[in-house]
Amino acid sequence: MEKVHTPKRVAAQPGQRGKIALIAAGCAAAVLLAAYLGLCAWVGGSPNILKGVSVAGVPVGEGFLGRVVDALGSPIDGAGPIQADAYYPVERPASGIMDRQPVNQPMETGLLAIDALFPIGRGQRELIIGDRQTGKTAVALDTILNQKGKNVVCIYVAIGQKASSVALLAENLRRRGAMDYCIIVNASASDSASLQYIAPYAGTSIGEYFMHQGRDVLIVYDDLSKHAIAYRALSLLLERSPGREAYPGDVFYLHSRLLERSAHLSDEKGGGSMTALPIIETQAGDVSAYIPTNVISITDGQLYLESSLFFSGQRPAVNVGLSVSRVGGDAQTKAMKKAAGAMRLDLAQYREMEVFTQFSSDLDDATKRQLTYGQGLMRLLRQKQYSPLSQHEQVITLVAALNHVLQDIPVEQISGAQRQMLDWFAEQDAALCQRIDSTGLLTEDDRQQILSLARTFVAQYQKKGQ
Repeated sequence: MEKVHTPKRVAAQPGQRGKIALIAAGCAAAVLLAAYLGLCAWVGGSPNILKGVSVAGVPVGEGFLGRVVDALGSPIDGAGPIQADAYYPVERPASGIMDRQPVNQPMETGLLAIDALFPIGRGQRELIIGDRQTGKTAVALDTILNQKGKNVVCIYVAIGQKASSVALLAENLRRRGAMDYCIIVNASASDSASLQYIAPYAGTSIGEYFMHQGRDVLIVYDDLSKHAIAYRALSLLLERSPGREAYPGDVFYLHSRLLERSAHLSDEKGGGSMTALPIIETQAGDVSAYIPTNVISITDGQLYLESSLFFSGQRPAVNVGLSVSRVGGDAQTKAMKKAAGAMRLDLAQYREMEVFTQFSSDLDDATKRQLTYGQGLMRLLRQKQYSPLSQHEQVITLVAALNHVLQDIPVEQISGAQRQMLDWFAEQDAALCQRIDSTGLLTEDDRQQILSLARTFVAQYQKKGQ
């Protein structure tokens, strides 16, 4: 027994692997990472299970790119074996403070509502939270698609989902040329609770391999609510004392030690980064439940997706009032920071005025114009799925909208006019678009050029409509 400790890996007789999960006087309980959930007690010289043989871990390497694997790193996509470059433990200490550097580089999602108002930086942990069927996975998927050509490795960890849903997501990524830089780690609903428990740690270990090589990684955990439920099932079987909502006392540590492994490493450590997008599903919008409050307190901000916004057609359904990014403008390029300007303040004023005008039918012209402007901004924040915007497209849209250039276009036509305007800019001044993308800067001359071209476009657009 003196050689047994957590998280040692053990091997059972039928060729199964397990992980020591509990040590008590004279015995150790191991969670079998198999097709079924099993708990084995090993006492002294029991013939049923062998002693710990190594630290529990997963194979990692370049060969995993473009593949779908299970929680133990074994391929499940029928494309043959994977050549591993190394073997990483599933549990390892997070990088220390001296090994990190501040989050100051943007991880663009391609979604205007997020990049303009709640920017995400490389090495940040940004929670995506909301009820079921509010577009949480769609936000994560669009973020993955937006990393095409940016030398970012994307890892999608599916926990407790239908296998058909994961297959559809993989096909969507493959069809759009994104699987070349993606890895999918799948512990589906039909897998044991032990595999669902280990999956996010295994995905993080694969991501750490690339991070330690100086590369940027984006990892999505979809979702940690089901991860907590799987851990609760294991803990109850291990006879640990249940606490609030029957979760064990260390359920906070379950997620904190996982998410703390995401970091922006210092230049001495290679300068790599791992950005985490954990997803949490709420019940009837209750963000004060146990697991949601735990993960909110661990992460560096949250994107709150609201059912009422989603069903009203506002997609992505980001609640601008309740969402926050604790990194803020540090994770934006100078061009985006300058273009977004007072957008948050304008939207707050619009929401306040909208509530106030519900009680009044007589509105003066200035109030009507302010309401129309706010409605136009909200309409611009709507975006179709699989249609991420590049940096120059976001900057052009923001400069034109926040300077009231698009205000005379009817609200219901704004989305179509925006697309036409961006195509028109690409034809008229491709050099300007390329300059914003490459430098990340917005000079005053560029800003005036955008306003001039936008006014010309609006004049032509209105002439066509007459």
